[in-house]
Amino acid sequence: MILQLSNFHWEGGAGVAAARLHQALLNAGVDSHLMVSEISRPGPQTTALADSSWKSKRAWGNFVLERLSFLPHEKDKSVRFAFSPAAAGADISHHPLVQQASIIHLHWINFGFLSLKSLEKLIELGKPIVWTLHDMWTFTGGCHYNRGCERYLSHCCYCPYLKKPGEYDIAFAQFEKKQSIYSNARLTLVSPSRWLNNLVQQAALTRGMPSMTIPNCIDTDFFKPGDRTAARNALGLPVDKKLILFAGANTQDPRKGFAYFQEAIQNPALSESEVMILGKGDLSDFMDMPVKVHFLGKISDPAQMVQAYNAADMLIAPSLEDNLPNTIMEAMACGTPVAGFETGGIPEMIGHLETGYIAAAKSASSLSEGIQWVLNHNANGDISRNAREKVLQCYSQETVARQYSQLYESLLHG
Repeated sequence: MILQLSNFHWEGGAGVAAARLHQALLNAGVDSHLMVSEISRPGPQTTALADSSWKSKRAWGNFVLERLSFLPHEKDKSVRFAFSPAAAGADISHHPLVQQASIIHLHWINFGFLSLKSLEKLIELGKPIVWTLHDMWTFTGGCHYNRGCERYLSHCCYCPYLKKPGEYDIAFAQFEKKQSIYSNARLTLVSPSRWLNNLVQQAALTRGMPSMTIPNCIDTDFFKPGDRTAARNALGLPVDKKLILFAGANTQDPRKGFAYFQEAIQNPALSESEVMILGKGDLSDFMDMPVKVHFLGKISDPAQMVQAYNAADMLIAPSLEDNLPNTIMEAMACGTPVAGFETGGIPEMIGHLETGYIAAAKSASSLSEGIQWVLNHNANGDISRNAREKVLQCYSQETVARQYSQLYESLLHG
């Protein structure tokens, strides 16, 4: 039995990716079980760690403790959820599913789900552990993305996320603790993007560990092209306008690059276009946009998400740091081309001038050129068809489940 461990369930990029992989493995006949903190919606062989009211309170307490432990150190509010000290979490080493598992498969385990001590106890069981990395935390002193700092290549310290960075700060301490834990681990690291796997192979903590690239997957029978006019009517959107979609859980997060999109759309050539926004906030947050904005809020219903992708002429993905964004995969599966920056795993997803446009990183003018190119070159739908075909070839459930199945077999019988 393969036990998948993920804090979130159908929430956030990592939680969605873990739940999708679990379903893909079940479809492929793999005995996969998924354990999450709390279940977002019912699913087969899915277990909540917090399966009672008092356990939910304890899980919330671990989250609060984990966050409070970082509060005295944080530089400012902008980094509050960008660094995880992993100081609090549940000890699940004696849980029946953990005991029964042949392989433990970790996903995103922060925010009070597992602490470093919890992780150490899992490793001490001696079972093979697969760890799918959804950001950089596994090989840093605590940050989820490094924002240009390269100390993780040697030894974390003087962390730019901290109020008082120093030679022996909490990033240094976490780095040391991880180094100790990993020295006795049967770990295989999986990165959804080649970009992240390259960093794994360079990072001081993980250099020399078994590592590989296996992308996230998506249900291509659900995320698929549909009738654009019908989708727009269902969402109350104009049927006669070019609609550009920005989809980010938090548009105010600088890492998502919304400011570059806001600047790019000021191009007079795009003045007749309109913008769709999915995410947190409200319409008042986008009063400075030079074109009309249709704010759809946070959409949790997958069917509505498919409608949104099908309603759009294109998706804009100006992330400054990202691994293998679900939004790009979802849009392309629906035949919606994407323009994004040349950062992280994004260039691996978007074929430049084939399935979309890769803009120069942090260049609003290049991004604007990409938006124009996509809108001007997809009249016959060729780019849309190319985008859909890329997803079918690389990110389908069958393709990804087969790669993970082969990995599990090699760990158990290789």
